[in-house]
Amino acid sequence: MNYADGQQVKVGDRLRFDDDEGVVVCSIDTDEYSEAFPKKDWGYLGRGVMVCFPKSGLIYFEETDLDLHLVARDSSAV
Repeated sequence: MNYADGQQVKVGDRLRFDDDEGVVVCSIDTDEYSEAFPKKDWGYLGRGVMVCFPKSGLIYFEETDLDLHLVARDSSAV
């Protein structure tokens, strides 16, 4: 899955959605999963990304949402 600007969504990305800022915890599209959200629990979704937001909790995005905006990449993943 990509952001509206074409950049690929990656695990660890901090992003903004509406008035909340969250972290990408798994990308089914790229087969990347954080330790807290393993493939065995989320791989069945088949595609998309899962984002953890402080206010909203976990939200699953199956396709690009124009309201998702990258705030920062996880520098430890570089």
